[in-house]
Amino acid sequence: MAESELQLVARRIRSFPDFPIPGVLFRDISPLLKDPDSFRASIRLLARHLQQAHGDGIDYIAGLDSRGFLFGPSLAQELGLGCVLIRKRGKLPGPTVSASYALEYGKAELEIQRDALEPGQKVVIVDDLLATGGTMRAACELLGQLQAEVLECVSLVELTSLKGREKLAPVPFFSLLQYE
Repeated sequence: MAESELQLVARRIRSFPDFPIPGVLFRDISPLLKDPDSFRASIRLLARHLQQAHGDGIDYIAGLDSRGFLFGPSLAQELGLGCVLIRKRGKLPGPTVSASYALEYGKAELEIQRDALEPGQKVVIVDDLLATGGTMRAACELLGQLQAEVLECVSLVELTSLKGREKLAPVPFFSLLQYE
């Protein structure tokens, strides 16, 4: 990884203690989105990793609702690919398939349009941050229902102490920045 680009990205992530609840240190990507050079660097770094890991073997990038939508289309464009959307329940028109996942107090569902992918297509899932891994795991299951192959999951930020990466195994996971 080009260290100067990675430093440019890292400098644009800010922390807010006790948000949204006491004891949580929130990692905010807003300054990164506000700075075109930093955002561009994050996309280039993710694209470079994917090109090295998979060459031309990726068919689509799948962006997770909602902040994965900020990175998914730009990453797909950088790689010359299309982007498919994985949304929260009830947000997509037409026939969909769904997968549920656990939240701290209850559960939620993700959906993708039934015709978004063909069996055997190779997909990389992108989101802004990996915490516990529940949402990304559900996205992997969702793509499995369509018989797509999840090559890898990637994010800008990983909160390592929450061990979300372990929930994704055996699907490989990559993050640009890691925080406890």
